Amino acid sequence: MGRIALGDLLRRSARRFKDKNAIVTPSGAITFGDLDDKANRFANLLLGQGAKPGDRIATICSNSIDFIVAIFGIHKAGLVWVPINRALPADDRTYILKHTEAVMVIVDRDIDIGEASGIARAPLVLTLGSEFDARLSGASEVEPDLPIHERDLTMIMYTSGTTSRPKGVMHCNLAVYSTVMCNIGEWMVTRDDRILIVLPLFHVSAHCLLTTFLAAGATVVLHDGFEPDQVLTSIEREKVTFFVGLPMMYAAMMEHPAREGLDLSSLRYCIYAMAPMPGQLLRRLLKEFCPTFVLSSGQTEMYPSTMMLRPEQQLLKEGNYWGEPSIVNDVAIMADDGILLPPGQIGEIVHRGPNVMLGYYKDDAATAHSRRFGWHHTGDLGVIDDDGQLLFVDRLKDIIKSGGENVASVKVEQVLLQCPPVANAAVIGVPHPRWEEAVVAVVMLKPEAAADAAEILGHCRKALAPHEVPKAIQFVDDMPLTATSKLRKVELRDRFINLFGD
Repeated sequence: MGRIALGDLLRRSARRFKDKNAIVTPSGAITFGDLDDKANRFANLLLGQGAKPGDRIATICSNSIDFIVAIFGIHKAGLVWVPINRALPADDRTYILKHTEAVMVIVDRDIDIGEASGIARAPLVLTLGSEFDARLSGASEVEPDLPIHERDLTMIMYTSGTTSRPKGVMHCNLAVYSTVMCNIGEWMVTRDDRILIVLPLFHVSAHCLLTTFLAAGATVVLHDGFEPDQVLTSIEREKVTFFVGLPMMYAAMMEHPAREGLDLSSLRYCIYAMAPMPGQLLRRLLKEFCPTFVLSSGQTEMYPSTMMLRPEQQLLKEGNYWGEPSIVNDVAIMADDGILLPPGQIGEIVHRGPNVMLGYYKDDAATAHSRRFGWHHTGDLGVIDDDGQLLFVDRLKDIIKSGGENVASVKVEQVLLQCPPVANAAVIGVPHPRWEEAVVAVVMLKPEAAADAAEILGHCRKALAPHEVPKAIQFVDDMPLTATSKLRKVELRDRFINLFGD
């Protein structure tokens, strides 16, 4: 019978590569065979505790082999995984646990068990470490024989909540499976690859990478966080072939003194995400770090890699290009009335494909709003050029309407970030008695750097149209961020809402 189940991906790799290392960490390793056996034991433990298909199992964990055992055990038991970012504020964590009504919470040893148990109101709290190992040893290693279907809910991943409470994004087995198979083909992943993962496994991108490479029989080198010297050393020692990181990570590694003495020639493919790569840095990376760099972008709602900007396009395109859609999904530009727009016209970026979410958990209104006219609506503005390449313009909510003109905050931010003293910048619209909204730049300077508003504005006037130049510069010592390091512009808008008067 036809069957798509995430636990099967690990089982099949274990059958083919039983004695090969599946996961390597600084503190140890585990083979495909042992990882599959442990995941089976954990699945049977969950089922033995009374968990039923559809029950939610929450995790509050950092990257580790035990965490991966737990993830695949949940998948094999046909349960719903609810990963929770350890760094979330307590009220957000409480909200997610109550919202999902999780029947079990799996936590790291340094998480307060009493607190987690109280929040979740769950009958069982399981701590990774010695307690985890003891429980597994008494469970069966036989694969659970359960009817799992492609459209069954398999995970609820909460968005980072830059403007409101986090939303629970529901994904089924098919969404993950289709993306994994697409990635293996698009990235040409083989059993001989070795990927270094530093992104947290509670994040959709890291889970996608983990599942993709294990399904291909490749080895995952796992770190709990990013430290440039440790990553560089691991690339050489473990002969890493594949790495995924943020542009800031690549910049840190390029500037680290340890890089010069290391052999990084095993690297064949690198991906960057979550931010555009400055052209000068990309040219240097291609020459000195890895021969292939690809931009991958998407949303939690689309599990998550839906767009790819290929190497041959990156240095030819000016602006925040996201590239072309993957082989399993479509992208288009839509007007407010649902009409698909031709190349060159700006509208909302919409997607469709098997990787699109089932919906938002317990939020029918938000689900319906996101899937108008038969497409998933991203809330992003963009334009597709004559080459079929997607250019990101701005978040719909971040377009500033000033004096009858629309100003893309992203464009202004990119100009600000090219100013040498500027470390970070956010551009917001603030109510103004004349302009309706005034463009305001919130700027954080680099350590030891000095600059005043006049210098910053002078830089902007050289690259922006008059209506795009900020009406005011506000200097700050730090930026408000979500637990996944996304900027919380809503806090900046609240802070400066009365800048030009009540």
